[in-house]
Amino acid sequence: MIVITLVICVILAFVFYVYLSNRVLANSLTVLAIIGLLTSIFFMVKNDHDHYGLHNVTTASTQKIYSASPSKQLPMMIYQPIGSANKHQVYVYKTSANAKKTSHTAAKVTTKNVIKRTTGDNRIVTKKVHREYKNKLYRFWFGLSGNGHKYVKETNTIYLNKNWTVLSATQAKQLQKRASSKAYQAKQKTAATAYVKQQVMAAMMKNPTMSAAEQKKVTQQAAAAYQAKAMQQLIKQIKAE
Repeated sequence: MIVITLVICVILAFVFYVYLSNRVLANSLTVLAIIGLLTSIFFMVKNDHDHYGLHNVTTASTQKIYSASPSKQLPMMIYQPIGSANKHQVYVYKTSANAKKTSHTAAKVTTKNVIKRTTGDNRIVTKKVHREYKNKLYRFWFGLSGNGHKYVKETNTIYLNKNWTVLSATQAKQLQKRASSKAYQAKQKTAATAYVKQQVMAAMMKNPTMSAAEQKKVTQQAAAAYQAKAMQQLIKQIKAE
């Protein structure tokens, strides 16, 4: 409405000044129309620059997330830095366990991502802030400006279990490359064999009457423990580089 008021004031100022023969009346009405024009411009600028008549409204939503990593044994949250300064990141995840496509947080500098550890569900709590008109009166006057429901910012709080690893896309590729190399696998195979043998011997010393099934169980547990430990050491090494 304020845009329409501005246009009307411009037209009236022109009509009053040009077409009224009574100069005193013409000048008085023209001044009033110009005051209305300037007032309209003032509030339009206030609305656009200082968000006059608007206030921030926050909406929250929660999305359960799943690892984008192909390995079920190593759930992972991968992020891609935006720009060279690494001040902003895009985090990649899946919205279901069987999803073929990945999703990601908004690639905007107004998006803030925070990682927190949890014992509950892996999830993203998104809080978006928009500017809305304070009431119907402000919407009536400034609705045509298009400043209502304007996006301001958002914050994603990403809750992850402790078994999740957080790596950049570059680090994730480096991890996959090293873990799949023949040299690394050969080294780990030798070390894993020695570790498993040591654990089995220690278990048998505690229980000399262990059955074959019990020995097999200890072997499997020791192999899994060593693999997990070796992977964490490799991840730590890659992060430190």
